[in-house]
Amino acid sequence: MKRFLALDDLTDARLAAVLARAAALERRPLSQALAGKVVGLLFMNPSLRTLASMEAGVAQLGGRTFVITPGQSSWRLETRPGAVMDGEAAEHVREAIPVLAAYADALGVRCFAEGKDLETDMADPVIRAMAALCPIPFINLESAISHPCQALADWKTLDDLEVPRRGGRFVLSWAYHPKPLPLAVPASALLMAARRGMAVTVLRPEGYALPEALMTKARALAAAHGGALRETADRRAALEGAHVLYAKSWAAPGFYGRPGDEAALRQDLRDWCVDEPWFAPAAPCARFMHCLPVRRNVKVTDAVLDGPRSAVVRQAGNRLHVQKALLLEMLTEDGA
Repeated sequence: MKRFLALDDLTDARLAAVLARAAALERRPLSQALAGKVVGLLFMNPSLRTLASMEAGVAQLGGRTFVITPGQSSWRLETRPGAVMDGEAAEHVREAIPVLAAYADALGVRCFAEGKDLETDMADPVIRAMAALCPIPFINLESAISHPCQALADWKTLDDLEVPRRGGRFVLSWAYHPKPLPLAVPASALLMAARRGMAVTVLRPEGYALPEALMTKARALAAAHGGALRETADRRAALEGAHVLYAKSWAAPGFYGRPGDEAALRQDLRDWCVDEPWFAPAAPCARFMHCLPVRRNVKVTDAVLDGPRSAVVRQAGNRLHVQKALLLEMLTEDGA
């Protein structure tokens, strides 16, 4: 396996193997399976969990890492094809990626959405171009439209919580945020839950329906795995019988790349802050998930985050286990 750009790069068999290995690594975390291996990490955007879990995971498996943060620890990087490089960027990814690949056994890259044009970001051109330049195993650590390591951790978290696959009720809910956010996490969570065969509901206010191309893909996955998909702005109806509420904010597709124009739509939606009354009486036992970081008392209240239904720390912990399992799948002979 040479590339992990999205969850669908894993066949059902490989996905099951990675999740089983992640569970085993949680029980017995230390080994020398990656002794002598180097994993390069290129972070073009900020990170806390992804960076820390990748560095810790490689170390626990006996390997080493190096971290590049363009504009801080290295030159600024240009990603545009055919760019006239007379600005701040001193190096192009066309040289940088092959050079980094020469120093490492695997390369992980984080590059967020540009946030200007929806169709462009949906195509994920930057991460795909860099993957095509990379001759060694390549891992997407979050891109314009995909956060597959988070999706793997979310899948394991649902298994840990004993949330049913087929028949499990999963609510992906929009939550308020002061500014528009990218689609990578909600897209990955949606496709992950649909692939599990769950009954998935997208709960969102008017104007925040997810892009139709994404919903079409999720419907097909749900149908193929015995699940279902619907969307609604009715909070009570969405949460009826839910096992999980997964909160995330995202930009309004109709105003994508125009945050000033979206502001009028967003400003009246501060009540989309997940609070305990959301769950009763419709889903009193539902668990709460969020990828982190999260703005307390903006997206979700202290009462939910600090209460017994919150699984956010477990989710974050699972990033370590699934990424270790993924690295072994990509870098060891028994994962070939």
